[in-house]
Parts: sequence; C-alpha cells; structure tokens
Amino acid sequence: MNELLRILLLALAACLVLSSKGVKGHEEPAFDNETLQRFLSDQLEARGGATGKHANNWAVLVSTSRFWFNYRHLANALSMYRTVKRLGIPDSQIILMLADDVACNPRNAFPGTVYNNADRALDLYSNNIEVDYRGYEVTVDTFLRVLTDKVDRRTTPRSKRLLTDENSNIFIYLTGHGGNEFLKFQDAEEVSAFDIADAFAQMWETKRYHEILFMIDTCQANTMYSKFYSPNILAVGSSELDESSYSHHADSDVGVAVIDRFTYYNLEFLEKVDKGSELMMKDLFDSYDPVKIHSHAGVRTDLYNRNLSEVPITDFFGNVQAVEIDEDDDEE
Repeated sequence: MNELLRILLLALAACLVLSSKGVKGHEEPAFDNETLQRFLSDQLEARGGATGKHANNWAVLVSTSRFWFNYRHLANALSMYRTVKRLGIPDSQIILMLADDVACNPRNAFPGTVYNNADRALDLYSNNIEVDYRGYEVTVDTFLRVLTDKVDRRTTPRSKRLLTDENSNIFIYLTGHGGNEFLKFQDAEEVSAFDIADAFAQMWETKRYHEILFMIDTCQANTMYSKFYSPNILAVGSSELDESSYSHHADSDVGVAVIDRFTYYNLEFLEKVDKGSELMMKDLFDSYDPVKIHSHAGVRTDLYNRNLSEVPITDFFGNVQAVEIDEDDDEE
C-alpha cells in the first residue's frame, strides 16, 4: 500500500509539471507551487530529512552529437571532464559518454587531439582520458539505463555503471543539439524533458542520489528541466525557450568552432576554483552575463532546499570521501 501511495503521489506531481509552460531565466515554474512543495516536503521527510552533507561525488558527462562540424560539443564535455578530475572526482566515479571521436577524424589537422581554445594550449584528449561509452553506444536508452542502473550486469563492467547511493551528489552535464523539451542523440533520436524527469524520479525512489546538479548546454536548454519534480535537484540551462545557444569562437586551422559560449564562461569561472575553494554556487550563477553568453541562462531552484550562497562549488564539481572510524572498545 505504501508503494502504491508513493506511485500515486509521483503521478500527481508529474501531472502538475505537465501543465507548466516551461521555465525562463530564474522564474519559477508555472504549476501549483504549493502542491509541489508539499509533495517535496513529504518525500524529504520520508527520507529522514535533508542536510547539506554527502559522502561521495559522481559525474555523468555526455556529448550527444556526431559529425565533425559538432567538434565543439565533444570539446564541451571533455572540458567539464578535465575540470571535475582536476577538482578531485576520480575516473572511477565519472561516466563519460562521447557520441563521436573527432580526435581520430580524418579531417582533424591535429590527429589524436581535441582543443577548446584557438591557442591550442591544452589537449583535452590526452593519455589520461577514460571514455566509458563512445560512438553508437551513446543512445537515449543507454543514457537512461546508466542513470537508473537498469543495465545488464552480466555484460556491463562496474566501471561503466553509476554506482551511486542516497549519499551521492551527482553532476550531470549534457551538450548537443536540442529544442523545446528535447535533446538530440546522434542526430537520430531524442531524449525528452519527460524522460529525464521520470529517470530522476526513479533514482530518488531507489535512493540513488542525495543531490543532483543538472547542467545542459543546447538551444532552448531551460525547457529540458521544466518537467522535473523530484527533490534535491538544482538545474541550470544555457538558453530560454525559443533561444539558441551559440558557439564562442572557431579555430581557423581546425576549421570549426571549438567550444560553446555557455560552457566557455562556466569554465572561465571554474578555473578560479581549487579543491579548498570557498566560492559558492550562487557566485557561479551570478557570473552569468547574457551579453557575453548571447542567451539567457536559467537556474531552477524550487526543487532544491538549500541556500545557494551556502552551497560550495565543490559540493558538485569536487569530491568528498567520507571515512568511518570504528572506535576500539578495548582501547585503554
């Protein structure tokens, strides 16, 4: 009976979300906020309340685009990969999904490399990269199964599974081509805002996360988080409904754009962050300038119950490992 009640409550929340008109900028969603907040409160209470404490960090980084001219999307994802590794998240806790391998594309004037800046000072495709899913492995089905851990455990190694629990903070980053409430995979299929919202709901029900930071860089990105209805999710997008998301600059020798504007300015801020940084998530969001980004980045906070000025950047981009010490009762 309790399980049935939870399912009915989730269905009610989903119906409320479906009535929304999308989220723009920092606006709140257009559904009944009081009902949603009551639902979220009940969910958190059932979990024993919510605190800012977590025991481990994970990242899921996805570039969904194929083809040479989408070079920048791969560079976007690899740039985030480099950042979270620099701040302490190990490869064993990163799921990296790249729909194309532009490093080995015959058009690449610099074989075996990927750069995110025209000065080519930093090769993102170094010997230290560990790609978990590549090429045609990167599908909507695979992505959703990774989130919910509904993979074939006989054939899927642990290194390709998101082995999170109720104490895990997860940073989920998506980049590619999208539109109103959808993101393309491989230019052949789409994941919808509803698909991701339902996957997050399953993750919450099965205790697969403590908090999620969802970040997406695509056209009309903010519509992709407009359908979320699960607790403890902080969501960020690069552009409003009916807005495009733009590239930052091209490399004349590479011949294509090498990074997107939203990701570029996130990285510019994150380069100031180290493992002991006291910068907060609010500082990152306050740094967004629509004049520089050429679109209106959005932040959705109504599902998230912490003050952003008190949430360290490293709660999502860094890593914490809790250590439990058993006291020896016989110790003198």
